[in-house]
Amino acid sequence: MTAPLTPPPPPRQPSHHDRQGPPAGSAVGLAAYEQDGPGMKTEVRESAVVAVAMGVGGVLLGLLWWWLAPQVPLVANAEAVYLKDSEGEQAIGVDGTFTLLALGFGALSALVVFLVRRRGGAPLVVGMTVGGLLGSLLAWRLGVWLGPAQDVVAHAKEVGKGVTFAAPLELGAKGALLAWSVAALVVHLGLTALFGPRDPDPYAASPYPPEASPYPPEDGPRS
Repeated sequence: MTAPLTPPPPPRQPSHHDRQGPPAGSAVGLAAYEQDGPGMKTEVRESAVVAVAMGVGGVLLGLLWWWLAPQVPLVANAEAVYLKDSEGEQAIGVDGTFTLLALGFGALSALVVFLVRRRGGAPLVVGMTVGGLLGSLLAWRLGVWLGPAQDVVAHAKEVGKGVTFAAPLELGAKGALLAWSVAALVVHLGLTALFGPRDPDPYAASPYPPEASPYPPEDGPRS
């Protein structure tokens, strides 16, 4: 003797409430229907503000570089101008000081941008890249302008023979101009990956959770 077969219930027809989206009380469901991001125009405007702010920050970087960078001593005789300490590492220290300062500025600017604008986006990345380059270029030229005189021969004649004077502030490794942008992108990418907003749960937009289906589970084979 077998149990009578009970026909399955008819398929549930979509109601007017289903077409309107998730229930009003589901905050996560509503988030799935919201627009992703503030819009392209707003993102481009924010990226322009970031680029300008970072470019202006190059003034502070240039002042710090001029203040902290070691001086390269020169001395002149009757024939030429030469390094007083041929084995000194002051020239390397000048490049290293700029690079370390630029890396610190990049990390700090990425942190500020992330705290203000957590979602990120391609325009914001472009803005940080351009801003880092502008800031580095401005810092480089400002430090050179504030540093010792660029005309080494005239400076040597002015101080006299055998008198030590400082060489012009120069950036030998031009790759250091990329340090600010690279540091900003790497730090911002890490912060976004660790603490950035996550995509909404795809099941949150449904009025039924995955474990609560409107259809009864199948009973398996009947004999």
